[in-house]
Amino acid sequence: MAEARPNVHRRRLGSALRSLRIAAGFNMEEAAERLGLSGKSALSKIENGKQRVSGLGLTAFFQVYGVDAEDTRAKIRAMASLAASGKRTNLLDEYREAIQTRGFEEYLYLEGMASKAESYLQMVPGLLQTKEYATSIVERSQVWSSKREVSRFVDLRLARQGALTRSTPLSLWCILDEAALRRVVGGPEVMKDQLERLLEVTEEHSHVVVQVLPFEAGAHAGIDGSFQLLHFPAGPPIAVVEAKTTSLYLEEDGDVDRYQSALDTLRTQALDAQATRRFIQELIKDCRI
Repeated sequence: MAEARPNVHRRRLGSALRSLRIAAGFNMEEAAERLGLSGKSALSKIENGKQRVSGLGLTAFFQVYGVDAEDTRAKIRAMASLAASGKRTNLLDEYREAIQTRGFEEYLYLEGMASKAESYLQMVPGLLQTKEYATSIVERSQVWSSKREVSRFVDLRLARQGALTRSTPLSLWCILDEAALRRVVGGPEVMKDQLERLLEVTEEHSHVVVQVLPFEAGAHAGIDGSFQLLHFPAGPPIAVVEAKTTSLYLEEDGDVDRYQSALDTLRTQALDAQATRRFIQELIKDCRI
């Protein structure tokens, strides 16, 4: 088992294996000896996500820790599969030079592995943006200094939208602040096209849901800023909070639970999907943009 750079899914697998060890009543020295590892440090690397675990290695963990339940074994194997996935390189290989903010490489990897994304946003999400809207946003971000850099990052943003049409598509549930639809990005025509794009995508894809949180909702659970939850085929979700120069990935149960609770509350305060469609249609028809 070769040592590897930690990633989120390896950390999560390591945490699950640590929980199994503790439940079995072993300290690290005892567990390492029974597993045939070279010592406590070797097991520590696995539990901290710094070392990969093969399928055969998992079998040893199951035997030593007395994990007989097939559903538990299947869950751990699924987590190991995510941890070992090579999807990380797909978009990174093609667009690496366009990435200017810390943590975005990790985000691309997580988005590619996610089965569902839920978010509260104050801007139309990248997965639903038109090229012209995306270009206006990226140009004014003051992160990219040349037209070529802007163009490449916009291309990357549009390429990410393939997550919605892949063989097992990403399920997207987005709660948009009304300000995201009122703020004129790129001019009236660009904004009109963007609003029409929201209607088209939600009509074509049942796994994409958009709700508008109206101004009249007043103070709300997302008042502190945008955030999202990424869910995966195995293991708990991760909360993602974006800052100007980096992103925070929150994995602790308490943090994730708070953001999940906030999303659930926002869903009840926002217009439902059909009312949202009527709201957007009125914006387009009345040119109130």
